[in-house]
Amino acid sequence: MRLKVDVKPFSFRLIQTLITSQGILKDKKGWLLRIESQCGHSGWGEVSPLYQGEWIKCQKFLKSINKEVSRQELEAGINIWPGALAFGIGAALAELDGLIGSRQNGWLKAPQSAFLLPKNQSLLETIDSVLQKKSLKNHPITFKWKIAIESFTKEKELLFQILERLPSNARLRIDANAGLNRIQAQKWADILRHETRLEWLEQPLHREDFEGLNSLAKQIPVALDESLYVKPSLRKEWQGWQIRRPLLEGDPRILLKELEQGVGYRMVSTGFETGIGLRWVHHLAALQQQGPTPTAPGLAPGWCPQSPLFNSNPMLVWEAL
Repeated sequence: MRLKVDVKPFSFRLIQTLITSQGILKDKKGWLLRIESQCGHSGWGEVSPLYQGEWIKCQKFLKSINKEVSRQELEAGINIWPGALAFGIGAALAELDGLIGSRQNGWLKAPQSAFLLPKNQSLLETIDSVLQKKSLKNHPITFKWKIAIESFTKEKELLFQILERLPSNARLRIDANAGLNRIQAQKWADILRHETRLEWLEQPLHREDFEGLNSLAKQIPVALDESLYVKPSLRKEWQGWQIRRPLLEGDPRILLKELEQGVGYRMVSTGFETGIGLRWVHHLAALQQQGPTPTAPGLAPGWCPQSPLFNSNPMLVWEAL
């Protein structure tokens, strides 16, 4: 069966600059996909790499995809393409096949997101503002804080200021983005060992330091992120929390099936995508919330601009370009 593939590039600037140990992110750019079958059905996808290196790889492979291509060629390509491109094609094929979306039971709405804290002086003000919202007072609130950017002494002092503000039912995720060594990570573990509001320490060590990560996970909750991309088999092997970024990790039909079957300890996170990719993130987050280990997704509310590019209707997103 021959399929028609249309591609449109997109770009936008984040409301806030994201600073991590892996680099600085100010802008997002990628491609939207529309795949049409000969019988008139459409599937929508998004190729949304997070950093420049992955973007260059996706661009190279996208150029090799013809306007009309066989289903077999696309399925074969998913196994060798970069994760962001494999997601875009896999997502479009899944919708084309009715595995998700309007031909299934519709798109699910995401639960309340964790709040990604800014890396500046407004961090504490952001916490105070969120906690003052009446609609959130009777519900657990989850905050995500990125570390390994400033000195340990400065970040430790800030941690204590954060903890002073958090109610007993709040949750705190601390993300090091693989920016700590073992000695530094142990210092954090010693401080957080008995902190009941800690949900997890995310990717504290180098993505290939599997021995160190396993050792640390015996002391405090550890969630893997970058390690899952270096060693994809960890998505089946790691028994603790996994930060799953659908738009970066490849064919989304795999995670969709896992969550529909009730696999636990997955947290669905944004890659700062348009409305086309966001439908997937919301749907998968809602499935996770219905599973055995519900937790707030990481959607970074307020970090993307207000624009038709983030509409839940894929045609409006497509026409916005």
